[in-house]
Amino acid sequence: MNTMAEPIAEAISQQDVLDTMDLVHSEIEATVRGVKPQQVIELAAQLRAAPRVFVAGAGRSGLALRMAAMRLMHLGLAVHVAGDATTPAIADGDLLLVASGSGTTAGVVQSVNTARGAGARIAAITTDPSSPIGSAAHVLVEVPAAGKTDHGSSITRQYSGSLFEQALFLITEIVFHTLWNADDATAQQLWQRHANLE
Repeated sequence: MNTMAEPIAEAISQQDVLDTMDLVHSEIEATVRGVKPQQVIELAAQLRAAPRVFVAGAGRSGLALRMAAMRLMHLGLAVHVAGDATTPAIADGDLLLVASGSGTTAGVVQSVNTARGAGARIAAITTDPSSPIGSAAHVLVEVPAAGKTDHGSSITRQYSGSLFEQALFLITEIVFHTLWNADDATAQQLWQRHANLE
């Protein structure tokens, strides 16, 4: 029985897949290595010091920040995702962690403005330090990746922001492991905080 998938599978070789693996791996490695360690240290310190952490992002960046929020919760931080039904009001002294490749995503910029108005500190991860969220940030992690509308970029051959979003996930994982390494909590202790109502 013929399926629609058969012609596509015939058009893709094993070498095509291996070449794509090499492309994605090499781009991610170069981008993450291009992030300044001191910026990651400052972000980790701000996250650890904040009484409460809020995360806000849109699209795939927002999904990556949700994963980061879970890891920060595992460390015992009080963390909330903007837009969730139980997320309280951000207040003076809290930290808002935002991510946007362009730094101009409207909803994220609005969250930054609201948080600043409430006296919260801003941590931003972006490709553009001079963007609205980059300019507003108290602590900034600059990711040397292309923006999602930079389709002719020489930085990446991947599609529309993929490299930024991949790097964002890894940067937040690096922050998590940096904070965990500075702690004496065991993996079992962290696991006890994992959701049990899934």
